[in-house]
Amino acid sequence: MKSSKIVKTRKYRLEMNDKILNSGFNDFKKFFALDNKAYLQGAIPVKYKELMGLVGSMVLRCNDCIFYHLDRCVTEGVTKEELYEAMNIALIIGGSIVIPHLRYAFEVLEELQTTAEIAPED
Repeated sequence: MKSSKIVKTRKYRLEMNDKILNSGFNDFKKFFALDNKAYLQGAIPVKYKELMGLVGSMVLRCNDCIFYHLDRCVTEGVTKEELYEAMNIALIIGGSIVIPHLRYAFEVLEELQTTAEIAPED
């Protein structure tokens, strides 16, 4: 059974995004479309784009974004070792202020591991 925190967070994101996108303000839709397009398959595979999103989210200290990109990384089959290396880059770039968000990322990752299998290390 999926963690209630994960289900609750996913549900909240979907509901609020729906409200934003159906608000009638088209600039919101334009930005969301641009954001979505940036993470589509291209010269750089999706899983690496999600890892980049995770690093940026950790450096910018956005827990909502950290959750989202970790969730996507798991979906895209990112290994634990790949996640750890990406998180280390965030720590190196951002410094010690990233540590609380590294803790949060580990908490989320632990919960995601109970709901989906993380790919084994290569």
